[in-house]
Amino acid sequence: MMGFSCAGASAPPQRRQASVRASLQGAGPKPSLPARPGVERKQQLVDRLLDAKEKSGKSFTQIASEIGCTNIYTAALFYNQQQLKEGTAQALQQAVPQLSESDLKEMMRAPSRRFDPDLLQEPTVYRFYEAIMHNGEAIKAIINEVAGDGIMSAIDMYATVDTTPGKLGEKRIVVTLNGKFLPYVEGKAADNVAQPDSKQ
Repeated sequence: MMGFSCAGASAPPQRRQASVRASLQGAGPKPSLPARPGVERKQQLVDRLLDAKEKSGKSFTQIASEIGCTNIYTAALFYNQQQLKEGTAQALQQAVPQLSESDLKEMMRAPSRRFDPDLLQEPTVYRFYEAIMHNGEAIKAIINEVAGDGIMSAIDMYATVDTTPGKLGEKRIVVTLNGKFLPYVEGKAADNVAQPDSKQ
């Protein structure tokens, strides 16, 4: 499952930069409790989260604007595909007061990210699969030309869905995937800190 970054996503540039600097200077991510196992348990949690969201009367985009996350990351929180961070939990509770304390705690566990293979049968999802498969070689070629030999991260990534009017006034969908470039490293033996002890 893709990781869609949240913290600072809708903050002013200066605050985002300060947040990034703070995270780089910190000791790294805190340990997290893993999600409790079980597909049925996860689905029951998702059902409760979506029920609370529906009772709030707010869209994912409205909730996202209140908690400072992208709309895709926010939706993924409700589908238990992303972890609710400690600094965002209070804002989410205020935005969707129908969420129970126990479910908020469950959202703060490291989720077991998965998807149902039958999801590809859903036309909206399949169109994205089709678009990437048909344009995949072209996308890779342009990434190589503009950034080098590497890939786009699906973890250090901001993802949003928006709309824009077309030339004839029709509504058009704009999906933005803003991912960090990860270059392939050269396998220099001297850089391999995991080398076995040659004396053994």
